[in-house]
Amino acid sequence: MQEKAKTPTILDALIPLIFLIVLLVFNIQIFGTDGLSGSNQIVLILSAAVAGSVAVYRLGFHWETLQDGIVKSISSAMSSILILFLIGALAGTWLLSGIVPAMIYYGLQVLSPGIFLIAACVVSAIVSISTGSSWTTVATVGVALLGIGKALGFDEGIIAGAIISGAYFGDKMSPLSDTTNLAPAMAGTDLFTHIRHMAKTTIPSITITIILFVIIGVNYEVSGSVEDVKAISAVILEKFNITGWLFIVPAVVLVLIIRKVPAIPALLIGALLGGVFAVIFQPQIIATIANESGASYTYLSFKAVMMALYGEISILTSNDIVNELLVTRGMGGMLNTIWLIVCAMVFGGIMEVTGMLQVLAEAVIRKVHSVGSLIASTTATCVFFNITTSDQYLAILVPGRMYADIYKKRGLKPENLSRTLEDSATVTSVLVPWNTCGATQASVLGVATLVYAPYCFFNIISPFMTILYGYLKIGINFYEEEELEVA
Repeated sequence: MQEKAKTPTILDALIPLIFLIVLLVFNIQIFGTDGLSGSNQIVLILSAAVAGSVAVYRLGFHWETLQDGIVKSISSAMSSILILFLIGALAGTWLLSGIVPAMIYYGLQVLSPGIFLIAACVVSAIVSISTGSSWTTVATVGVALLGIGKALGFDEGIIAGAIISGAYFGDKMSPLSDTTNLAPAMAGTDLFTHIRHMAKTTIPSITITIILFVIIGVNYEVSGSVEDVKAISAVILEKFNITGWLFIVPAVVLVLIIRKVPAIPALLIGALLGGVFAVIFQPQIIATIANESGASYTYLSFKAVMMALYGEISILTSNDIVNELLVTRGMGGMLNTIWLIVCAMVFGGIMEVTGMLQVLAEAVIRKVHSVGSLIASTTATCVFFNITTSDQYLAILVPGRMYADIYKKRGLKPENLSRTLEDSATVTSVLVPWNTCGATQASVLGVATLVYAPYCFFNIISPFMTILYGYLKIGINFYEEEELEVA
């Protein structure tokens, strides 16, 4: 804060927040799932303007201070923006090369409607544990599973809910995940103590999730039939050269991530390899996309791969369902999502640099009187930061710093705090349409956040599970008296 600026009151902090919530509710009623196309972004900018006005005219901040906070906030999201661009590029070349169609083709051969939702959840969980990345899981096997589920006749919201539930379970429990490493670092415990303690709430949550998907899968009346599945498989086989060699590319990406190669170079390698395999295995698709007669294959290949990397490509077949599956938007298709993230970071940056978020969080802390209320307050604060800062990392970082001393003073070991951070901040980020996670998964899967959110059972159950454990004092680690003296 600058010298002349006042400390914000709760009322000061609530003005832009209430404005944001009211305008978003009104906006969603009018635009619905089309809000990502621009109206949500404008709402965030207008809310940032309100926050800025409060900061300048009521608190005495200079614009330069607010601008520095905005730039810092946007800078923190740059890695996510780069990853988004590369996910768009990877989706394009993996369609062009036949990798995603091959996943759909083989998946249709082994997955039946009765077990599909469970399989989608479990497969996503396994891949996410192996990679440590829910984003990569959703962008690769998640896209393929969505195509399979739609071909089987499931509603896209339910499919996306199963995929995201599994992906975020794996992200939470994987030692390779950045959030799984960040939470214990903020709380002051070690990684494997954190994972072991987190399993106490996470395993019951995923168990309930799987049971719910079993019930839905058994009772769901799918619109697809065996004949539909056979027809889709036949069209894919007719259009693409389907071969097991195509799976070398996702295998390479999986190995790179398991070996802790950062996401950006790993995704870039996967996108470029997809282009190479398209040139090798799909010459007929290359010719169709490039759409120029008399040109050399080198010319056609370069043009088609570049188009898949940066823009929208679609492959038409005789089957309308397949046509819906064989569309990708490349890097350009991520621009609305990136626009949303930047606008969200503008709002979050002003709220953070002026201390408005801190004031609101401190007001919550003052209401804490028991272990249950402390954990419930931590959970509410994490969800609050997911909504207001639009970033799951800030939703872990800020509450982690805020609550660390309070947990210690209450005799609670730091793994209780790290578990609560993950049970709330990590998993609920994907349920907020303007959060980087919610916006990204909606864009990658092509399913609006509010459409899939009701079916993300794991993400919804987890914060309630951790609060229940807190009030019942189940799975809570307390300091012994001598340990507290040392700590």
